[in-house]
Amino acid sequence: MKHALALLTFALNLFAPAHAAEAPGVAAAADLKFALSEIAAAHARAGAVPPRLTFGSSGIFRRQIAQGAPFELFLSADEAYAEALIQEGRAEGPGALYAIGRIALYLPNGSPVKADSKLRDLAAAAKDGRLKKLAIANPEHAPYGRAAREALQRAGAWEAVQDKLVLGENAAQAARFAASGSAQAGILPLSLVRAEELAAKGGFATLPESWHAPLRQRMVLVKGAGAAARAFYVFLQSPEARAILLKHGFVLPDENR
Repeated sequence: MKHALALLTFALNLFAPAHAAEAPGVAAAADLKFALSEIAAAHARAGAVPPRLTFGSSGIFRRQIAQGAPFELFLSADEAYAEALIQEGRAEGPGALYAIGRIALYLPNGSPVKADSKLRDLAAAAKDGRLKKLAIANPEHAPYGRAAREALQRAGAWEAVQDKLVLGENAAQAARFAASGSAQAGILPLSLVRAEELAAKGGFATLPESWHAPLRQRMVLVKGAGAAARAFYVFLQSPEARAILLKHGFVLPDENR
């Protein structure tokens, strides 16, 4: 009886679905929330193991991976974080430049601030009291927060808005602050403000790309990544995945290198 039970247990384990155990952990910049979810769904429809997506701050992910967090693939909003892991021997090869990001001024419905790609009204609104809160990601560890700060400095509005800032832990949290109306404006990833979830709650104006350092977004496989993570990494460079990134407002690099 014990022998038969052992054989049955072995057979059940052999043929049990393995997707849950095999699903690769993917750490992704918050600006990818909508685009990467769509790409992962397309990957799964092709019969692949769906990844476990975790969205957040690139700087925080970089530290977590260095400390041994169980991620197999890292998609950073700032290639410097990915390159740091490569230099430390925690990632494989040079990775791939998968996108270049843009930022936009987002205004929730009913905001007293005017949509202006030059941010002319934002500083005025801060001074005359129309702007109470401005949402951006934390510049200390979120690349899109740094880009927002650079754009505000370029527009001459940084000093006027500093005491109005509401800092999100990452770009997605900053977007929630603005979309909820808790802030009268936000400087956010274009990929987020174009998504239906935010577009239904406000409008936006894309800011000049020359106003901040290029948001070069690089992905790397973490050392020891399994086959499922590697398959997703390859799929992310496919025409189908690149078309989804383009649809969500990302600029596609000429080549992944």
